[in-house]
Amino acid sequence: MGTKYSKEEIFEELKNILIEELEINEEDITLEANLFEDLDLDSIDTVDIAVRMQKFTDKKLPPNEFKKIRTVGDIINAVYMLLQE
Repeated sequence: MGTKYSKEEIFEELKNILIEELEINEEDITLEANLFEDLDLDSIDTVDIAVRMQKFTDKKLPPNEFKKIRTVGDIINAVYMLLQE
């Protein structure tokens, strides 16, 4: 069983990934920020985020859940729900 993280911890890790790896401005990263429209990410960036979050949690986000993700908050909720299983 993997380590459980709070939504705040998941958000901090995601912010680190977005800032350090994808060079997103911290002030642009909000729960409501749309990955594609607000943060100007593409599908390759989102796959990179998924891989990095998998390393962080030791759990893989199922492709059907991954396809539903549109916002920063969506990622946090999906990862948090995955950790509850």
